[in-house]
Amino acid sequence: MPARRGGTRSRRRPIRCGRREREHPRLAYCAQVQAPGAKAGEAKRTDDPQAKAAEDLADREAVQALVDRFDHSVFDLGRPRARLRLEAGGEPLGEVAIEYGQARLLEPGHRRPDAVLSADSGRWREVVVGGGLRAFRAGHVRIRYDLHLGVGFLAATEPPQARSPLRIRSVRTALGRISIAEAGSGPPAVAIHGLGATKASFLPTVRALAAAHRTIAIDLPGFGDSVKPIGARYDAAFFAEAVIGLLDALELERADLIGNSMGGRVALEAGLRFPERVGRLALLAPSLAWLRARPWAPLLRLVPTELGLIQPAPRALVERIVRQVVPRSDEQWTAAGIDEFLRSYLTPRGRAAFYAAARNIYLEEPHGPDGFWTRLGSLAVPALFVWGRHDTLVPIGFARHVRRVLPGAEHLELRCGHVPQLERPRETHDAVSRFLGDR
Repeated sequence: MPARRGGTRSRRRPIRCGRREREHPRLAYCAQVQAPGAKAGEAKRTDDPQAKAAEDLADREAVQALVDRFDHSVFDLGRPRARLRLEAGGEPLGEVAIEYGQARLLEPGHRRPDAVLSADSGRWREVVVGGGLRAFRAGHVRIRYDLHLGVGFLAATEPPQARSPLRIRSVRTALGRISIAEAGSGPPAVAIHGLGATKASFLPTVRALAAAHRTIAIDLPGFGDSVKPIGARYDAAFFAEAVIGLLDALELERADLIGNSMGGRVALEAGLRFPERVGRLALLAPSLAWLRARPWAPLLRLVPTELGLIQPAPRALVERIVRQVVPRSDEQWTAAGIDEFLRSYLTPRGRAAFYAAARNIYLEEPHGPDGFWTRLGSLAVPALFVWGRHDTLVPIGFARHVRRVLPGAEHLELRCGHVPQLERPRETHDAVSRFLGDR
């Protein structure tokens, strides 16, 4: 697309890498050119201008090689177009334009792109050879602003010998489009994120379980890249119906469900309402109806969630507040999670969905004929509860109430907070794998 600069139009041109591009095949060149004294595949900083120029050229060749092998069948963007910038050592290498399933490498633009993928100088040629998803998991490639876009690009540009089974796409359901990330084959397991999160919070789980399960992480309606209907209930029953609607669209008769926080509450609701469609429930710090007094309940019932369509605070202020409130906001997964939250929250529909879902969590009745704790005792689906000993959002004290109501459920306590699959991935995934495999 033409870009305006200083009142005139300037067309952004594809990157040209000069004479050496014609002399060396891209992939071979990326593996050959390196800083003097560096081993193959090793990133090394240098002050030698000539070596730095060779390193920069190798990085540019590497990102062009990634764009050349972009496979749109692996990554469904879910929208007509997007831009992501690739950086090395803090310097932009180029900007990838993805439009209607095609990818092109352009000179960097002046506006902030939808996502930024950054690495140290020399790392991008390692990505060409060894794969971007592995580099991302190791912290060698960092993604900001749009994790869906960044991870999707890396998955769609994996080398043939390291091709990841990860596939990101949107599925048309009766409610609307639901965005999913899936990998593996075998019995299906659907992972459901928490309030304000997205499917990205379950990317490690998708990878960990893919060897034995077709593992599907979803964006619930109202979050991430899924449909965001105005006026929807956004309560546990609504989300559970959306999960079952996804199973229908994927032609899956039955699936295990894995849920974190609000996603755990949704998984429980699906097990209560649709036991014939649910195999087992792995519940990671699940949100449960409050047992304490809720002094704000009468007031909250009067506040329309459609007020979320209005954003009284500027983006910069909201972002600064969120990053100050969330602990360790500069760490890779935490920063990416904050970006994913802001990406939805800073849209009118996403903000309205967030407010509605948060209000419903607070207002859920614990007792009475339709109360959560009254209904929980009728759960017939096998369940595993994973609790964080340092969880301040769903304190481990809830475990004793669950044991009283569901004496047959299994329990695991871990030294972590509210997101076990990210804070204690090995212990969490080992436990979930054993539980889902014990049929």
